[in-house]
Amino acid sequence: MKKPFSIAIHGGAGTIHKSHMSAKKEAAYKAVLTLALQQGYNTLSEGNSALDAVELAVSALENSPLFNAGKGSVFTHDGTHEMDASIMEGKGLKGGAIAGVNGIKNPISLARKVMEVSEHVFLAGTGALDFAKENQFTTESDDYFYDELRYQQWQEALENDTVQLDHSPLKENKFGTVGAVALDQYGNVAAATSTGGMTNKKYGRIGDSPILGSGNYANNNTCAVSCTGSGEFFIRGVVAYDVSCLIEYKGYTLAEACKEVVQNRLLKIGGDGGLIAVDPNGNTCLEFNTDGMYRGVKKSTGEEFIGIYK
Repeated sequence: MKKPFSIAIHGGAGTIHKSHMSAKKEAAYKAVLTLALQQGYNTLSEGNSALDAVELAVSALENSPLFNAGKGSVFTHDGTHEMDASIMEGKGLKGGAIAGVNGIKNPISLARKVMEVSEHVFLAGTGALDFAKENQFTTESDDYFYDELRYQQWQEALENDTVQLDHSPLKENKFGTVGAVALDQYGNVAAATSTGGMTNKKYGRIGDSPILGSGNYANNNTCAVSCTGSGEFFIRGVVAYDVSCLIEYKGYTLAEACKEVVQNRLLKIGGDGGLIAVDPNGNTCLEFNTDGMYRGVKKSTGEEFIGIYK
């Protein structure tokens, strides 16, 4: 028997105030979130897998310059774009990840290819690009990834010699990672996360997004989770897996686990951000400890929501 299904997405958490947002820009963000959510939901309603749904939803967000992933990726210290992504399915705990790649239009699709056709889980840098070439991934020129707002952010960060977390003034934080989690009609969950990282990042810095267990995790027995926030803290807190652990070993509900991790454990070590999660019953959670998080959820029960602010 086919079961209820659901999908949740995020486009980053952080300092997001309504007073700083024009009506036009807010409408643009909501339009892309709605598109990504609808595409993921449609593929689930057609009987496709949770894995297909999260890849499709994240690809839609990667294709928009509004979010710090794919086309909208921020500039590194050297003026390049280094993208990271990971994908995981709850059935069999299979996963794939890539880090520090440039020129790839949809990094999430490359992460899925790593999972499906290589014997590895995580590829980085030139090796990941060699793998992409072998698997006929077409690359985009630097022009495709150029965005004037991102360029100005980079110039500002260079001037101040700071690392900046995506699209807000330096004094504020906004984490532009994108992600999706889904439950399909067959009881399988999946999670996908993609990011352009930090503006002005140096030394090949990698955050939590491509790290299974930290920024992304899926297990059919517990939940699927995609995170967004100050990556260093999400790595140290093994945040995505921590949510799953509380469900598996402590018997927490999805809501209880997400709240405990985001509002207590993460804050204790100085981390801010948020996450989205779904469990095998179709329950979803959109938890964050910042002023806002671009987010949305759509379920076969008819529930639907798109939000930006707290």
